[in-house]
Amino acid sequence: MTITEPKKSDFREKLTRWYHTHHRHLPWRETQDPYKIWISEIMLQQTTVPAAISYYERWFNFFPDVEALSEAPLQKVLKAWQGLGYYQRAKNLHKTSKVIVREFGSQIPKDYDKLRRLPGIGPYTASALLSFAFDVPYPVLDANVRRVLMRLMRIRSHAFTKNDKAFLKFLMPHLPRKNSSQFNQALMELGALVCKPKNPLCLLCPITEFCRAFESGKQEIIPLPKKRNFQKIETVIAIIKKGGRYLIQKRPSRGLLADLWEFPGGKRKSSESLIQALHREIREELEVEIEKEKYLTKVHHSYTQFQVTLYAYECSLKNGPRLRGKIFRWVSLKGLRRYPFPSGSVKIIRFLEEGEKTE
Repeated sequence: MTITEPKKSDFREKLTRWYHTHHRHLPWRETQDPYKIWISEIMLQQTTVPAAISYYERWFNFFPDVEALSEAPLQKVLKAWQGLGYYQRAKNLHKTSKVIVREFGSQIPKDYDKLRRLPGIGPYTASALLSFAFDVPYPVLDANVRRVLMRLMRIRSHAFTKNDKAFLKFLMPHLPRKNSSQFNQALMELGALVCKPKNPLCLLCPITEFCRAFESGKQEIIPLPKKRNFQKIETVIAIIKKGGRYLIQKRPSRGLLADLWEFPGGKRKSSESLIQALHREIREELEVEIEKEKYLTKVHHSYTQFQVTLYAYECSLKNGPRLRGKIFRWVSLKGLRRYPFPSGSVKIIRFLEEGEKTE
């Protein structure tokens, strides 16, 4: 069998028929509200669908519309985002909501160029909003769609965006003028459920007759796998308690995990023991000395390029001034739940809560 360029009608019909029967019923597919679709698309960046669902449904209890989001304090937005990671996404949501209210009368613009000028809205999100919320015939390219197209076209390389021009040229003749949302969703769903990164389920695929990779038996090696080099980091954390309250500090407004709260501490140098690192970090951060160090627990957490192990120690302040200022707080264990923390710190808080239950 020789595979030719897919006919528009056959390709689209077989793909959309499969989608009608097999697609997942997800809450953001049950609406055409641009605000809700925007929130779902930002949440789904770097987040799995099962993880995103609970956050998506809870989000609208806090921020039911774009006005509510624009008026909310940033710390409340970050707290609602806690656990989804990549907190710059939440900060951009907050910034963009203010622009939408101020410049667009609380209406998400139905224009690609205007969307692209908003903080945190890139080519994918702009196209997804136009297609899913407004049914504008824009092709939507995410990781799943790129993988499907690379196999259909037998492009043996890494899944880089440099191939997007070729993908768009391939897609445009097949994109319907009406109901483009369904066509785009079908391609995305096919990549998520059938044309998987590993062990693709080709026997269940509705469009294998159009797939050049399947014809040549190369579907398992397209696209080429990514090489990921994680940097391993060890961090020491001081759990300082006084009068039933814990000392926490706010991270800077720029950089990794900006504007979140954390227990004081930092990275261990290769030449240090964990205890030596703990004393140095607290001396540098708080300008105080600590004593009575007691190991509590360690937790692991992975970021895009980092694998972090946090070693938590209970300790007491030995000397130094009383810590005051906007970046420090003495907070009860129950009160810690009101603050946005990185996921690693959340695991430590859960450990402290479990310890209190057993006392």
